Amino acid sequence: MRSEQLQGYAAALFMVTVWGCWIVLSRRGIAAGLTAFDVAFVRFAVPALFLWPVLWRGRAEVVRAGWLSVALMVAGAGAPFILIGVSGMKFAPAAHIGALMPGTLPLFVAAIAVGFLGERMSRLRGAGLALIVLGDLAIGGYAALRGADEAWRGHLLFLTAALLWAGYTLAMRRSGLGPWLGAAVVNIVSIVFFAPVYFLWLEPRLLDAAPAEVLTQVVIQGFGSGLFALAAYGLAIRRLGASQAAAFVSLTPAFAALIAIPVLGEIPDLASAAGVVLVGLGVALASGAFDARRE
Repeated sequence: MRSEQLQGYAAALFMVTVWGCWIVLSRRGIAAGLTAFDVAFVRFAVPALFLWPVLWRGRAEVVRAGWLSVALMVAGAGAPFILIGVSGMKFAPAAHIGALMPGTLPLFVAAIAVGFLGERMSRLRGAGLALIVLGDLAIGGYAALRGADEAWRGHLLFLTAALLWAGYTLAMRRSGLGPWLGAAVVNIVSIVFFAPVYFLWLEPRLLDAAPAEVLTQVVIQGFGSGLFALAAYGLAIRRLGASQAAAFVSLTPAFAALIAIPVLGEIPDLASAAGVVLVGLGVALASGAFDARRE
């Protein structure tokens, strides 16, 4: 196995671990009284403080990447993605978040690649997409039939966030930017536009929250998800290709569901557990991880 592959696998596994914690602890922060806007501010402000020099040194590369790639990257992993995804956490449990956000990522990546980039899809990947659909129905459909409050609102928001992240994945790959420069673009552009709106119109609650909860969000949102995990995902895309990097995301639902048991006390019901398994298997197939030909 080549060293580049090993780096990609290690980066992807690190990213998935942080994502599992991010999903659960973001939901805990919302339950503790923080808003989606507070979480988003921490998510971008902390890494932006450290990444200004990276963006300044790589400004010529960003210009060459083009405004469309930059816009898709910021929308897909920046403020729009975080605000939509975190807003959904008010309505649905962590197991649903893990399955419907990172779990459906390859579904949207495949749709964009086939519909707009002219890529062909193997039977194995098609079978994976079918499993993803079945898993989503097991998670969202059963909850809706049970009358599970407003969980369907969270499901819709999670799927929207997944579509945005798929756009980021493809844009990051095509931009040619390095992982740290990509993270710098996403975080700095997001905080430049979001910070004035946050302080002037959105009534920040960070100062009213428990210091321990704020510190938790700084660590997991700012340093974990915003800085290191985003750069790790960029490295995985460069070392493994978009399909194989996306395959590792299928592990996120399992991580989130397991972490949610001790942290949030959320025990997945049978339908949700089955949906998580189906989505995980479907993502691994649909992302092309087991195709004979890889990127």
